[in-house]
Amino acid sequence: MSTIGFIGLGTMGRPMAANLVKAGHEVRGFDVTAQARDAAAADGVQVVTSAVEAAIGADTLITMLPKGDHVRSVLLADDGPLSALPAGAVVIDSSSIDVPTSLDVHAAGEKLGLEVLDAPVSGGLAGAVNGTLTFMIGGNETTIDKARSLFEIMGARIVVCGGAGAGQVAKACNQMVFGSALVATAEAFVIAENLGLSAQKLFDVLSTSSGDSWALHNFCPAPGLVDGSAADNDYAPKFAAALLAKDLGLAATAAESAGVELVVGAGARTKLDELSADNGHLDASAVITTVKVQS
Repeated sequence: MSTIGFIGLGTMGRPMAANLVKAGHEVRGFDVTAQARDAAAADGVQVVTSAVEAAIGADTLITMLPKGDHVRSVLLADDGPLSALPAGAVVIDSSSIDVPTSLDVHAAGEKLGLEVLDAPVSGGLAGAVNGTLTFMIGGNETTIDKARSLFEIMGARIVVCGGAGAGQVAKACNQMVFGSALVATAEAFVIAENLGLSAQKLFDVLSTSSGDSWALHNFCPAPGLVDGSAADNDYAPKFAAALLAKDLGLAATAAESAGVELVVGAGARTKLDELSADNGHLDASAVITTVKVQS
């Protein structure tokens, strides 16, 4: 079994770290919040006092942080955790961040003789808890094979996307499609409601026809249609609106760098920005509330 440093023990990071502990690995974890540290300790993570301490003696360092700025402040800091790792250690950044920051982490790691992978995830909290995440991975395939056993503990699917930064590109594209589908689905339910078609009948059509989507089955914006839907729990977040808005911002940045003008994706980002500006604590599916207000 290996020694793993884990930085970022929040909503997604804590259950990922817990699954590694259950598999028999020694996990030394750090988070800036006491609540996250206490919860991780209850799961068997050896909580340490700093990001650098988490890296000392680790074969692998995993980070799951909210934004690119956080990744920069932690991994690219002078005398930060990368400098505490032994040469040949693997760094897995599973944060969803911008491609330039990801490439800078790859470059910084390589200068120190480390093997870096960008490996953002899809699958939400349930996927993190159940170890069924999808990992979208960018980096050297030899390094991916070296870390494969860890990915298999935390996830059910590993997609090798290409070289450095490719995982972040894939995540940005995936989230743009998801966000766009969710907003379109919300608009469809409001159209149906305003024209006298029941939500149940629309769901029956969409779920068995060309309008079907992952967003419909996992984040149905109308209540009473999908088991476990946030819509049935006052839109308490399974995936917060603010986080999806952030992801669509990353997609917009990627599109700009690629010289692509977004039409549908830009509209979805605007709608989710409106929701998250006032109610970012709500689930992403609560976008239906902003559609209703403006209809």
